[in-house]
This record gives sequence, C-alpha cells and structure tokens, in this order.
Amino acid sequence: MLALWAEVNLVVADEFRDGNVPALQEPQRVARRAFQSLPDSVTEYYFRGDSACYDKQLMNWLRNEQREDFPRGPIRFAISARMQSSLKEHILRLPHSAWKPYREDREAVSGCAEVLNYWPEAEDDKQFGPLAVPSQKAIGLPEGVRFVAIRIRKRQGGLLADGAEAKHFAVVSNVWDWEARRLLEWHREKAGTIEAIHDVLKNELAAGVLPCSRFGANAAWLRLAVLTHNVITALKRMALPESYLTARPKRLRFLIFNTAGRILHHARRVLCRIAGIGWRDWMRLMPLPTG
Repeated sequence: MLALWAEVNLVVADEFRDGNVPALQEPQRVARRAFQSLPDSVTEYYFRGDSACYDKQLMNWLRNEQREDFPRGPIRFAISARMQSSLKEHILRLPHSAWKPYREDREAVSGCAEVLNYWPEAEDDKQFGPLAVPSQKAIGLPEGVRFVAIRIRKRQGGLLADGAEAKHFAVVSNVWDWEARRLLEWHREKAGTIEAIHDVLKNELAAGVLPCSRFGANAAWLRLAVLTHNVITALKRMALPESYLTARPKRLRFLIFNTAGRILHHARRVLCRIAGIGWRDWMRLMPLPTG
C-alpha cells in the first residue's frame, strides 16, 4: 500500500503486506503516516482513494477536524464507494432529470447525479456491524458526507459485457462546494498518479520482482525501490532541466545514468569527455565554482 503526494510525485508512506491481507484492511494507518510526513509549508489537505479506502475508521479520521494527531483542521476527501445493494437500489430510483452529463467517448456515455437522502444499510456491509435503525452516524460513517453516482451506458444502446444496460459507480466525499462533475474529475485524476507510481516501481525499479521468500527482506526491497523513486524525483526537480520533469527512470538511465565517459589527460588537467546529451544539458545548468 502506497500513499503519494501527487503535486510533487513523492511517495510519503508505504506498507508492505502479506499476499492474503486485503487492501481494505486498516488503510487509516498508512494515511496517517502520509499526512504526518508532509512539511509545515503544506496548509491545505486533500485525500482521494479507491474503494479500498471506503473504511469507516479512515473516513471518520478524515472528517474529524479536531483529530489528536497531525494535521489539525479540515481534510477534504473523495473515495470510491463500494456498491452495496442498498446504494444500487437507491441509484436506480433516481429520476431521469437528476442525471447530468459527465464524460463520453466513442463507445460509452457517462452521467452523474447526486444521491440524496441515502444512508448505508448496516446489513449490506459487515464492517459496520448490526443495526436496527440505519443512519450514517450510527453505523460509523461521518454525518454530512455526500454520495455522487456515475452511470455508464453504451453509445449504441447495446448491452455491456456483463449483460447490463448500464454500469453504476459512486463516490463519497465531504466536499460540498464543488459541482458533481468537478468532484468526479478530480477524483479520477488519481488514475494518473498512484497507478503510474505502481507501474514505475514494478516495471522500472524492480519492485515487481521480489528477491526471496522472507517477508522482511522483501519489505526492505520495496522500501529501497520507493527511496530510489523519491531520489530520482528530487533529482529531476532540483538539478535537471525542466524538459526532464516527466522523464521516467528508463529514459534517465539511457540519457544520464548509463552514459559512457572517457577520461583524458591534457595540459596537466584530467578531463571527462561525455557523449550523452543528457549530461551536457545537466552541466550547462550547474553553477560555476567561485573563489
């Protein structure tokens, strides 16, 4: 489990887990460590996650502005809601006028709608425990949260792969001053951040190939891959030209890390002649020594 500081592309918390540990188990622990690792210069806090973060303890912690640990104050969040049967039924009862355009492509058209007066039923989700009269507060969900539904339909009106005429999803949030479309677009942007980090760590920094069967060694292997990613991010932001800001490790390896150099002795000086264009761009930005 990883937590990413999206604006600067840094992994601020990681947790290596056994293969039989589900992602939805105690996500609050990683989220708390992530926020606690942020510098004091950060004054506004946001959190977005997938359905593995649809956890009552995590959402209560995010909603509690008087939380005992750092940070104090509001944390605005948007989390993919698990599609319980009660939520699905409530979405299907929404009138046609409630649906607004969201996004569309060549194959499907998506709409969004506010799900009003919905309280998750305790019996539909075992994590909330039994309850006679369902309400958000009673089953552990923070009061005042907002559910936004998404409906995806095939453009040609045909059935989807599972035989349904439409697919439905939902997002729960405590952000009320944004329109539903803006909220969903912001929540969807996580697909270009955390998923990309998993791709880089697994396929370019060897985190996807664990070295042995020992848990501690494999956890250290993941931590080293995360540290490598963070060091490369700092290198791109602090030392390399702006054109390298989005460069992946494979490109940096080709242009800089694996560049061949030739040592020359000329006029009582030792010179290193580098053939790669990446190093030349880097050296042009390096400050000249003084004194």
